[in-house]
Amino acid sequence: MKTFRLSSLLFFGFTSYILAQEPASLVNFSHLDRLTEQIAFYGDTVSIVHVYANYPDYHWVDANDSGPEGIACVDDAARAAVVFLRYYELTHAASSLTKGRALLKFVMKMQAEDGEFYNFILADHAINRKGKTSYKSFGWWAARGVWSMSLGCRIFKTIDPQLSDELRKRVGLTFPYIDELLKRYDTVKNVGQFRVPQWLVYQSGADVSSELMLGLTEYYCATGEERAKDFIKRLADGLRIMQDGNSSTYPYGLHRSWETMWHMWGNGETQALAYAGTILNDTVMMRSAEKEAQGFYARLLIQGFMKEMDVAHPEARVNYEQIAYGVRPMVVGLLRLYDGTKNELYEAMAGLAASWFFGNNILHEALYDTATGRGYDGIRDSLTINKNSGAESTIEALHTLVELDNYPLAKKYSLYTKTKKSSNENYLSAVFATRGGEELLLVIDLRQSRVMIFSGKESKQFQEGVKQF
Repeated sequence: MKTFRLSSLLFFGFTSYILAQEPASLVNFSHLDRLTEQIAFYGDTVSIVHVYANYPDYHWVDANDSGPEGIACVDDAARAAVVFLRYYELTHAASSLTKGRALLKFVMKMQAEDGEFYNFILADHAINRKGKTSYKSFGWWAARGVWSMSLGCRIFKTIDPQLSDELRKRVGLTFPYIDELLKRYDTVKNVGQFRVPQWLVYQSGADVSSELMLGLTEYYCATGEERAKDFIKRLADGLRIMQDGNSSTYPYGLHRSWETMWHMWGNGETQALAYAGTILNDTVMMRSAEKEAQGFYARLLIQGFMKEMDVAHPEARVNYEQIAYGVRPMVVGLLRLYDGTKNELYEAMAGLAASWFFGNNILHEALYDTATGRGYDGIRDSLTINKNSGAESTIEALHTLVELDNYPLAKKYSLYTKTKKSSNENYLSAVFATRGGEELLLVIDLRQSRVMIFSGKESKQFQEGVKQF
């Protein structure tokens, strides 16, 4: 067994393994391509992604959740651009670069001259300027716009320097809003026993701030600007304040999403901290990301996913809906931790988290269809899968799989299914297995605050109580 020291307090064990023949690519863009449309838009031709597509025919459906919102939005176009640009970076597929460019053109058109963003366009392709999910602002859709434009700035730097420079300037237009946020740096309010930093987006939005931070990290990689580096570090400080507990103390190292609430969807703090920590060689950021992975992510893998909870009142947890947007930050966050630490435990955990898409969930049904490329809209309750396949779920599933495709161990374990779980005063554990009987055991040692993975004979020995490793 290999053992990896990750901090002064925590140790992890991981057994040797033999990889099976690597399965074919999991990525299928067919459904996302079907959701995508090229339109004439304010003097240019751009691509949009239609918001919803419902079972069984999967025709385009407009968004009306918060009134008449529109047919397409920056939220989805920006995320799709990130997926296509990353796929190009990893595979050099020219078609993905073309798709990413067309989506970025839409994102840029939705940015106002002052740097803020609108979100939705209506059926006549006019910008929805007043809707409560579309008004000009610096919030969720702006953060995603920054992420996509910053990645584009980096990817196009040598391919199309003119476009890269335009994207750099557009990201720069948002900096006064980040400066305004950071005027409250070091201002913390107390909500019960929890500390809430006031310089995050929406004054406590660690979730949206993590997506902004991902964009700023890409921007820093492209430009090396010290101002961006300072933004990243200060936002990271806020994310760390939103973290509570450790691997053996409630709430087990999770990063709260907003004030005292934690929700699985969009909670990308570990992904943002691990990525920025690796780029900036910042051990404090890395330790924060590892704390969530070691304490909270391991528990989710063993005990099961959920939608949300108020950490001040954990008994009121909500299990459903469970959606792809909840799984992607966890999977990709673990992969970014593997990148930064080279600890195979994180790659394996990423695969187990991704197995949710392939039937390792409460319904034992696939939430992603490799034949069509549909990412289903989630698990409604303990009995029902939502077979609709809208933009967000499809994009988030593909984002997960574009990354997963490049990690053989994670890809292997994405095909495992949890067969049993157990707990006592010393251990929490779960067994995952393939149809062919290959077995994997994930264990949290509560006495020594360590996470272990065992396979084969070692798994059986551990379950039988033989713990001499």
